[in-house]
Amino acid sequence: MAFEPEIPPIQVHLCVKGGKEAIAFYEKAFDAVETFEQMADDGVRVLHANLAMFGSEVMLHDEFPEFGADVLSPLSRGGAGMTVNINLKLPGEVDQAIERAVAAGAEITMEPDDVFWGARYGRIRDPFGHVWAFNAPLGNAALGAQAGSGNA
Repeated sequence: MAFEPEIPPIQVHLCVKGGKEAIAFYEKAFDAVETFEQMADDGVRVLHANLAMFGSEVMLHDEFPEFGADVLSPLSRGGAGMTVNINLKLPGEVDQAIERAVAAGAEITMEPDDVFWGARYGRIRDPFGHVWAFNAPLGNAALGAQAGSGNA
């Protein structure tokens, strides 16, 4: 819920069009577990939901333009204004996470690759317009090899 004993100092709060559908997508794509849900008075839109995923928590709600236009979904704004970065432990987990998200309906925006900062990295855009990046360290041996090749 909102005031757990270990609230992270920074927490993602996603605005979507189609909250119930988004929750179902995140459950399938990221193995998310819904830990709290409050529907709006209209019985259609999600007023607030908490999803446990990747060892953390993401909050989510539907658009409520009747309360102002400062928070809208990426679909209403014409694209995402930020990337949700997921740090994983092993390089293979990056590919697995992206494959699972794509199977659930996401689109790859950057194929997984070994990048100059010594990580395996790739990005997807979910069906609700949010961009997710997956990042995992390659390890010291890979860092040394990249540094020697001029790619670091």
